[in-house]
Formats: sequence, C-alpha cells, structure tokens
Amino acid sequence: MGTFFIQSFGCRATQADGAAIESSLVGNGLERAARNQADLVILNTCTVTSAADEDVRHAISRVRRENPSARILVTGCYAQRAPAELAALPGVTWVVGNSHKTEISQIVLGQGGTPYHGQIRVGDIFAQQEFLAGVVEDAAGDRTRPNLKIQDGCGNRCSFCIIPYVRGRSRSAQPDWVVAQVRNLAERYREVVLSGINLGRWGRELGGGQRLAGLVRCLLAETAVERLRLSSVEPMDFSDDLLELMASSPRMARHVHAPLQTGSDSVLRRMRRKYRPRHYEDRILKARALMPDAAIGADVMTGFPGETEEEFEENRRFIAHLPFTYLHVFTYSERPGTPAAAATDQVPMPVRKDRNRVLRELAAAKNLEFRRRMVGRTLSVVTLEQEGMALSGNYLKVELAAARDPNRILDVAIGGVTAGGLSESAPAVV
Repeated sequence: MGTFFIQSFGCRATQADGAAIESSLVGNGLERAARNQADLVILNTCTVTSAADEDVRHAISRVRRENPSARILVTGCYAQRAPAELAALPGVTWVVGNSHKTEISQIVLGQGGTPYHGQIRVGDIFAQQEFLAGVVEDAAGDRTRPNLKIQDGCGNRCSFCIIPYVRGRSRSAQPDWVVAQVRNLAERYREVVLSGINLGRWGRELGGGQRLAGLVRCLLAETAVERLRLSSVEPMDFSDDLLELMASSPRMARHVHAPLQTGSDSVLRRMRRKYRPRHYEDRILKARALMPDAAIGADVMTGFPGETEEEFEENRRFIAHLPFTYLHVFTYSERPGTPAAAATDQVPMPVRKDRNRVLRELAAAKNLEFRRRMVGRTLSVVTLEQEGMALSGNYLKVELAAARDPNRILDVAIGGVTAGGLSESAPAVV
C-alpha cells in the first residue's frame, strides 16, 4: 500500500485531524493520490446531523464505484458513534474511532505485528489524553487563511449534542506548541484562524489559571502574525478581558461568533445550555459596544423537541433585536444516544424547516443591513486565492476593483453592495 487519499467532512476540528493524519501517513512513506487512484481512501467523518452521516455513506458508495480495489478506512466522529453500522457497509476495511486516530498509520501499515485488517478500532473516548491536530492550510479551498486547532473535546452535556460522546473531554494544546505553530505560519500567511470544539475552554485543564485571552495576548506579543481570528467561542467564555483585547488590538479580527441555539429561555433549559437569554444578550451588547463594526454571528436551531409556536416566536424576537450580522441556522436533527432524541414531542419536519426558513430570511435581512452600513468605509481585508476576492476583518467578502496577489492585507474603500458581499470602489479616473 503506497498511496492514499483523505477526505474530511464537517467542522474545522475534523479538518485539522485530517491534516494530522495526512502528515503521519506521508511521514511513514505513503504518497498522496487522487481518490480514484489511491490504494487507501480515508473518510474522516462528521456525525453532527443525520445529513452528515448520509454524506459519508454516499462517499463510501462513490469510492467503491470509482476505485473498487481501494481499501476504505472510515474514521472520525461517525466512526466513534456507530462503528458496527459502518463496518457492515460493503467495501469498508477498517473503522477507526477518534479514540484511535493517532494509530491510523500503524493500522494501515500493519506495524507492531498486529493483524489489524478488518478490525474495528474504537475505545473509550473519555480516556483519550492525546491532542491530535495538524494545520489546515487549504480549508474550503482557501489557502491564504490557515486554520489551527488548539482545543478538542467538550465538557458540556447539551441534550441535543452528540459531540462530547465522540470527541471526549476538553483537551488543550500546550501554549508553547501554539506559539511555535503561529510563529511558523506567520512567516507565510497574513491571517491565522484559531479553532477548537469548545475553543473558549482552552487552557482550563492545564492548570495555572490559563485562559484563552492570555494565550491570545501571548501570541500577539511573541509572534509576528498580522491578523488573528477566533472561530466559535461559547457566549460565557467571551469574558470582558477577551472582548477588550479583541477591541484594543488592530491585529485581532473584529469578529465574534457565539453559539446561541435559541433565544427562548424555556427551550434553552431543555437544551441544558449553561446560560439564559439575558446572559447571552449581555455578552453580545458588550461586544457591539466595544466593536461597533464587528461581525457578530451565531448558530441557531429550529424545531428542538417540544418547541411551540410561542417559543419559536420568542426566539425570533430575541434574534431580531440583537445586532447580529449573520446566522448559521440549523434544523434540529435527532442524534441517537442523546436525551433530546428520546423525547416524545418531536416537532414535525415540515414545521422545523419552515421555521428554519423564517430565521434564514431574518439573517439575510440583517446581513444586508450590515453590508450597506459599510459602503463608503475603508476596510482592512486579506486577499484570497480566489482571484479578485478578499475577506474583511469583520467577515465580509469583498470583490476587488482590480486583482491583487493573494495573501496580502490591505485597506480598500467600499463602493457598493453585491449579491453576497461588498465591492471595492473603482479607482478615480485622472
């Protein structure tokens, strides 16, 4: 077995795991190849929704059709959650859970004299102590904004979420490792994105009172990174210290993403979220006061079990009055093994989807209002690999008036609104 192809599904953390697996395989002498030519195809999976599971099953069928001689290894969150289900699918050679991801090179190469062929390798994810991460330098085809995973796992037990059971307890990358990685990336890239499953919990288990704000302060002091962006952070982890640091440093992207799920107090309680709407509102209004032009986004869910019309309307009103600039709207999806999946008052799927539509329309209106506010302003952007495109510090796509080299930070004057972003003002004719 000399060649491999790896496909990662889902979140930034899964992408980072895939990068680490790829690095390990290359280090053990395997070479990258196209999916239809590789000896080994690795599917690094997500399981956050039923649709994510379906995508993986379709991918397995596609590999069997395009490359019938390939061995297929399925790993990641779906593999951790339902290994027997995946092992029963035609063409699957190995199923390796997140608990054993660090052993994938040994498994496929048969090192150590262990006959791994055909085995399921899944263990207790809560016993996992290792931190697996590689730098994702081409996330979503964008090779100018590398993603660095610095935290994994989650200690929360939201009633709808399967992630703690497939990712395990919260684990943090060591600060020296993070500094070294960002220092290295800063030599080649203008912007670096920090991510994690529960990013705001970084450092808690390391001792010494370490917190995300302290790490960010250290990165700004000890590396030359021009722009640092945080991915999703739970609302109550957006401390005053962190928000004030983001607002005070010109090297921090003005971008706050805080998962909400719902603005209904009663639904939040059934979700077992650790804050109430008033707490969430306080953090968002604090962020807006400190950073008037920041992007402020949230994950929201429609159709949670038992969600009444009154509760949904409470959620819609709450979202409407807060200064969001975009939303990621999800339709509730039952995850086997979670308390919410066992609820008897499931909301009919057509109702879930209709509520999803309502919130997406609200989000689109808020985003358009935000973009219109930027016309006539000058924004700092990083140029993307996609020719003629850039991304602003406050998370808006900008069509450039003239192409620039990718991977540059520059100031551009905003002249108008496009279908999904902004456009740079045309240069003045002399």
